[in-house]
Amino acid sequence: MRKSSVRLAAALAAVALVVTGCSSSTKTSSTAADKQLEIFTWWASGGEKAGLDAMTSVFTTANPNTKFINASVAGGAGVNAKAVLASRLEANNPPDSFQAHAGMELDGYVKSGKLEDLTSLYASEGWDKVFPADLLKTLTVGGKIYSVPVNIHRANVLWWNPATATKAGITTAPTTLDEFFADLAKFKAIGIPGIALAGKGDWAIAQLMDYLLLATMGADKYEGLFKGTTSWTGPEVAAALVNFQKALSFGNKDAGNLDWPDAGKLITSGKAGFFIMGDWASAQWQSDGLKLGTDYTWAAAPGTTNIYQWLSDSFTLPIGAKDRNAALAWLKVCGSKAGQDAFNPKKGSISVRTDSDLTLYDSYLQAAAAQWKTDRLVGSTVHGVNGNNALMAAFDAAAGKYLSGGAKDNAGLAKDLAAAYVAGQA
Repeated sequence: MRKSSVRLAAALAAVALVVTGCSSSTKTSSTAADKQLEIFTWWASGGEKAGLDAMTSVFTTANPNTKFINASVAGGAGVNAKAVLASRLEANNPPDSFQAHAGMELDGYVKSGKLEDLTSLYASEGWDKVFPADLLKTLTVGGKIYSVPVNIHRANVLWWNPATATKAGITTAPTTLDEFFADLAKFKAIGIPGIALAGKGDWAIAQLMDYLLLATMGADKYEGLFKGTTSWTGPEVAAALVNFQKALSFGNKDAGNLDWPDAGKLITSGKAGFFIMGDWASAQWQSDGLKLGTDYTWAAAPGTTNIYQWLSDSFTLPIGAKDRNAALAWLKVCGSKAGQDAFNPKKGSISVRTDSDLTLYDSYLQAAAAQWKTDRLVGSTVHGVNGNNALMAAFDAAAGKYLSGGAKDNAGLAKDLAAAYVAGQA
């Protein structure tokens, strides 16, 4: 174990690095010539905005003469923002840095020559030593790294209102799909939907489907879908889609009109039973003044105990960024301990860094940080780990089409998912 004096010196050095906005080995990081910084995100409200505001504060304190511009486009999972971003990149008018999910989502930007290589920044900032090795592998394309991750989210989380569950006679969280469906029936018996559904924008329904693929098939067969070893039109997917169909039958009938925050309110107000949603839901509810453990609680989604379906938000440096020096300073804050520990407790995610100060995080996030180290890690399809933007768009659209069609054509959905996978290989 290191002596406390060494830890203190290291901490002070890290703070100094953030405050100066530069490192001794990266002379281009001065922001003196850059009067503004424009970043592009889909974080426009709730816990997402609160987290970004906290990290922005770290940046603006260090760079008081640089105007910070968040060119956000609202919409969960970036469904609206990505279209606007694509048009800007095509017009050679990139923001100084833009948000993108770590994983295969970055692949298209890299292959089209839109991003600068940040590998040297990892070396100069020491991120290659404090970011998990498995995550670094996911970020690496052709031996180079093109983005700086700011967090880790978990997609496969079960949320519910304890008071509502008690009314339905549910005292423990379901751990299997059989228990899950039995509990959905108990909620239905007291006159409320068993599961809250959000169909607006397609991605939240697609995320529910993605989770049920994983829960039904298991991690190995699920990952095989993206390696070409499990068939999208085979019996494993067919069984998962039956479970998807069954879950939808317990949902609210107005799902097509609700985005995920609206569906989440059905849970916290006692108007629906369970909610399968990423852990950003907790940050949203806390920003609304609700209390973890009292107004809502959580467990790993049924059938995925000891499996962590993960995603990570990251920031990039586009080629042609007008305020490149400011962008480099921003990326250094994104990867710093101060930046991540300011951002993540409010965003409802855990830090990428292995030296994060967990005393700043709530009980759910502390548990998530521990499980991230021990659980089987499996990527989220809807959030860019398993496939590129083309695959994600087609995957989401297939789920949305199925929902709007009355959740009847399972064979057609399987074919659409197979086509989505093919689209991602093009």
